[in-house]
Amino acid sequence: MSDSKPHIVLITCDELRQDALSCYGNQVIATPNIDRLAQTGTTFQNAYTNSPWCLPSRCSLATGLYPHNNGSYSNFRNIPLDRNLPNIYSILKSSGYTTAHFGKCHYMPVPYADVRPDATLPYGEFREFYRSLGIDHLALQDGNQVSVWYSDDYSQELEDAGYLSAYRDAIWDKSNRKVFDFPAPEEWHPDSWVGRKATEYFSNYDEDNPLFAWVSFSGPHYPFDPPESYVQNVNMAYDNRIVNESEFDDPSRIHSSTYHGQANGAIDGLGSAPNRAMKNYSEDYWDNLRRSYFANIVQIDDYIGQILDVIENKFGDNVLIIFTADHGEMLGNHGLWGKNNCAYDDVWRVPLLTRFPLQATSQSTDNKAMLIDILPTCIDVAGLADVNVDGISLTHRITLGGADYVIAEGDGFLAITDGTHKLVRVEQGERSYIEFLDLSLDPYEFKNHIHNPDYTNHITELQAQSIDLLMQRSLE
Repeated sequence: MSDSKPHIVLITCDELRQDALSCYGNQVIATPNIDRLAQTGTTFQNAYTNSPWCLPSRCSLATGLYPHNNGSYSNFRNIPLDRNLPNIYSILKSSGYTTAHFGKCHYMPVPYADVRPDATLPYGEFREFYRSLGIDHLALQDGNQVSVWYSDDYSQELEDAGYLSAYRDAIWDKSNRKVFDFPAPEEWHPDSWVGRKATEYFSNYDEDNPLFAWVSFSGPHYPFDPPESYVQNVNMAYDNRIVNESEFDDPSRIHSSTYHGQANGAIDGLGSAPNRAMKNYSEDYWDNLRRSYFANIVQIDDYIGQILDVIENKFGDNVLIIFTADHGEMLGNHGLWGKNNCAYDDVWRVPLLTRFPLQATSQSTDNKAMLIDILPTCIDVAGLADVNVDGISLTHRITLGGADYVIAEGDGFLAITDGTHKLVRVEQGERSYIEFLDLSLDPYEFKNHIHNPDYTNHITELQAQSIDLLMQRSLE
């Protein structure tokens, strides 16, 4: 096998909080295999997603472009990833890499309105679209709920094994409020399937081309459905849910209506909440939800350990490994679960670990980085010419002292932060919300200072910087 170019393996989770990993200080669970990357690579303490929604975040990661520049800014509008834009697969494929993807893609909006509880519908159009982006080998598991709504590679195998119907029933069962044990053997859980498919592929890889592979676990995204065997690995004595019961007495807060169950609320967990009010979830519910979420992470960590073992045995030091998540999850903090319209650090900050080829020492950096930096990092390591994107390579980020400002976008959503102050604007139905947070005095983001005259200069600065970021490409 040729060693002229390094192999590249990108491992992602969906909706993974940064502080859920033991290498970022979590004590509820241990994640020793993910921690291996921190112990031998580079840990980014201040890495940010470019959108709190799955599709725009993934499209930004794949293209190195902010959502407003790649055009895919919504989970729900019919604006899939533009096939004419260079992306992480097409660029590396055209440079001699074999490209592979295992798990969730989500570069096209899912037809949520068409789903039905009594059938798993055809999904061939989606699979072919994903392949057309430049993926040579695709093992598709496009999300736990999606795999029972639409027939991807995973759900077809699950049906052949006789377990699809039970999983579909559990996901459609409203009484469990998205929290339940996986109703089949552990090896058939979506994250087990993705880990197994990736490990088998790496073990058997014998092509002369260098490999780019994206291992995309759809967990711990809801439904919170770990195999029961992993729950015993969770020590809830160390858990601490962050809540201020009076936070949403302020109607200027973006999620005030969500918390109180008013008509224009909008976050993922609202549909399962009693009377559509997030405040009505019980403490027992939050405890079970959080325990299930952490158990799923332990499961994923097990499979990441198997993947790392195979990669290290197969490729030695000639491989770039990147681990991250598309966004985080509120997980009951602030009385919310989900991520829609969330600029809280619970969702915005993500884990980011890298191990470069031949990296000799580990390091940790506080420099701000973004998911749009992953594509140029891969291009840099592969020795390819620079492409015109919004991100820059992570090594360059560190050299420059990190990004001065980071931005997140979505449908009717814009947020910007310098790491200390944060400005968020949301258009939600007929309501407009603007929040300004001071993380130095209020690290849990309980208080909106948008009308506080003491912050006028900071607010003006972030407004100006957000306009500059939005205008940069339109002025090229």
